[in-house]
Amino acid sequence: MPTNAAGTPQQQAIGKKLDDLRARRARLEGGGGQEAVDKQHANGKLTARERVARLVDEGSFQEVGLFATHRCTFFGMEDKELPADGVVTGYAKVDGRGVHLASQDFTVAGGAAGEVHSTKVSEMQALSLKTGTPFIFINDSGGARVQEGIDSLSGYGKVFYYNVMLSGLVPQISLICGPCAGGAAYSPALTDFIIQTKRAQMFITGPQVIKQVTGEVVTAEDLGGPVAQMNNSGVVHLIAENDEDAIFQCQRLLSFLPSNNLEDPPRLPFDEPLESDPDLNDAVPVDTKVGYDVRPILLRIVDNRDFLEIQPGFAPNIVVGFARIQGRSIGIIASQPNALAGALDINSSDKASRFIRFCNAFNIPLVTFVDVPGFRPGVEQEYGGIIRHGAKMLFVYSAATVPKITVIMRKAYGGAYLAMCGKDLGADRVVAWPTAEIAVMGAEGAAEIVFRNELNKLPEGERAAKRKEMIAQYRDTFANPYVAAGRRLVDDVIEPSETRKYLAAALESLHAKQESRPAKKHGLIPL
Repeated sequence: MPTNAAGTPQQQAIGKKLDDLRARRARLEGGGGQEAVDKQHANGKLTARERVARLVDEGSFQEVGLFATHRCTFFGMEDKELPADGVVTGYAKVDGRGVHLASQDFTVAGGAAGEVHSTKVSEMQALSLKTGTPFIFINDSGGARVQEGIDSLSGYGKVFYYNVMLSGLVPQISLICGPCAGGAAYSPALTDFIIQTKRAQMFITGPQVIKQVTGEVVTAEDLGGPVAQMNNSGVVHLIAENDEDAIFQCQRLLSFLPSNNLEDPPRLPFDEPLESDPDLNDAVPVDTKVGYDVRPILLRIVDNRDFLEIQPGFAPNIVVGFARIQGRSIGIIASQPNALAGALDINSSDKASRFIRFCNAFNIPLVTFVDVPGFRPGVEQEYGGIIRHGAKMLFVYSAATVPKITVIMRKAYGGAYLAMCGKDLGADRVVAWPTAEIAVMGAEGAAEIVFRNELNKLPEGERAAKRKEMIAQYRDTFANPYVAAGRRLVDDVIEPSETRKYLAAALESLHAKQESRPAKKHGLIPL
């Protein structure tokens, strides 16, 4: 029943206005209309408002800018109503903590971003900056609103600017739940994490443009699908089955992170006793030529076997991700001997460096598990700039001021030993397992160099046996952690079964760590 059906003239007048308000709100909250909503659902996607509702705590969302309208008067736009100008923006809580967010509405003009659309997004970013709250951007857009010309580009520029202003101050997470093409793709690239659904594509230039310009033929999925954008380019950090999974992964990711750079990550209650794990004692093969998967080892060390791996399909020779020990968030960087024997290369150096830099910005302690034979050799690697890319790891570990703990499991050779947070790069604790080998290089290569003259003096028939003897001699000398421990480059040698207990105690002792750096604008990382 309308509110203005009865009552005094004053009440009837107010009732009319309230009815008008409710009707307007209902129409605008309906987005592009039921037909467009049905089409969105038929494509296996949620609407912009449904995504927000499922992401945030019930009843916590306060929308900002519902009545926003574009001001374009070109190409028939003057008479078009675009509800909320195609993007839902506002404040909400996720697991009780505040966030600001924007969710593009594909049912409204394909989610095309115009001037007001992007201004709404940048206003939420500005509020994230003022309030120290994470910013979440759910992308589902056909790109720039071409009818608005340069005004739409100006809008993009505002969003990019605030992406940079927020960088290192609050976590920024992008969900790619539909198309994200052209200039629109640069905003996610400026954020900390990108979660892309299997139904979404992201690229700068689409298949048709590529075909016209270069003659190359490629499908949208092969070009911009989530597998291509993770495995090939390393742009995407997490792949989701659908919108619901993307939202769940966003919530899970946020649970490990502080709201801003002035806070510590949330610590979850954890009162279970710390126990030894004898199965870890033989988890690593003694034979350095035998590979293994490091992830089951990590799962045995962290709380509840809960490890959120980041970019699992990119640079698989190194594993990075979030976990907890006694409820404390940690960032894990681990060699992966199952891929390239765990050797560092261009992509793994970039992957690890970016993750380390994020953890340092947001006060997340770093725990590094080392089994690295060195940097990957090869002409392609050298021409690709392995020196420059590998130097990034030296830079970010040295620059990091959060607690840094290193566990040497097996091989730790050469410059890669240092690049995996050796003691001299500022590691607060370095602990080794008895299987650790810390040396300039492996015994085979080292023996060839150290004993070259002696071997060359021998008759050809005696060299093989002598080489084997010298390799064994070098290995007996360096293929253990005790020389490094004697030089104070290793703080302790422990049984693998005690690793979880050791890390818990070390993290507790380092929790109040403070470390300053010389005053400067910023260091010059070898980009």
